Amino acid sequence: MNAVPRLDDILTRADVWRGGVMATSVQPGLPTGFAELDAELPGGGWARGGLCELLPTRTGVGELSLLLPALARLSASELSWVVCVAPPHPLHAPALAQGGIALERLLIAGAPGRDAAWTCARALDTDGVGAVVAWLPGADATLLRRLHLAAEANRSLLFVFRPAACAAEASPAPLRLQLDGEGERLRVHILKRRGAACALPLSLAVPRPALLPAASLPAAMPACAQAAPTLSPSSPPPLSSLSSLPPSSHALARPVPAALAARRASLRLF
Repeated sequence: MNAVPRLDDILTRADVWRGGVMATSVQPGLPTGFAELDAELPGGGWARGGLCELLPTRTGVGELSLLLPALARLSASELSWVVCVAPPHPLHAPALAQGGIALERLLIAGAPGRDAAWTCARALDTDGVGAVVAWLPGADATLLRRLHLAAEANRSLLFVFRPAACAAEASPAPLRLQLDGEGERLRVHILKRRGAACALPLSLAVPRPALLPAASLPAAMPACAQAAPTLSPSSPPPLSSLSSLPPSSHALARPVPAALAARRASLRLF
């Protein structure tokens, strides 16, 4: 007759964590670039292979700047692709470059509606993609779980932006952060993590606003030097894949006229 396992033995297993204790991660996380935040996250950074849900109170509080250090490390140091899906506003390539992102490793997919979720799934299933950053305001828990499992299978980072009102909804995301502006800083409230609750929000000095001299902005960005990854087609409906996007959807294919460059001398990253 098999012995009944003791509760103490179960609680010491690697795949069990207590709600009141910080979970430990077998694999170290990707450093966020903010020591205060790393100290509060299991694994000491962004967990590879899972969903992180970001809930800004409004657009423009510095939410994208929170990700810049990690995305820069992925694209420049690890030579992985970073895919941005359905951003609500145009992303300014020179500012992203100033943040350390290797633009030749950046893809922007302006996929509307259902195309956005499909594009995320295809990107997460593509070799060489290190992170997917998506704006999915209408995503439900079922869709988020599917994307979380896709990220887990390929050990990719998945960041999904949703409105702050979604904080009251159930979510499969292991990590949920509510973001708000605090002067020139970013207030980060950890709503959910694997481990004890974080009662007090963090105040982070994110790299914004980014000031770029007008003379440093070229009239046109250089052509992409790397071949974009080709995403394997899926079953109908025939939604657009990243590899078939028009050139204007790529961050490097957007010319910056001299007059517009002058007006962007002082740029705030959203």
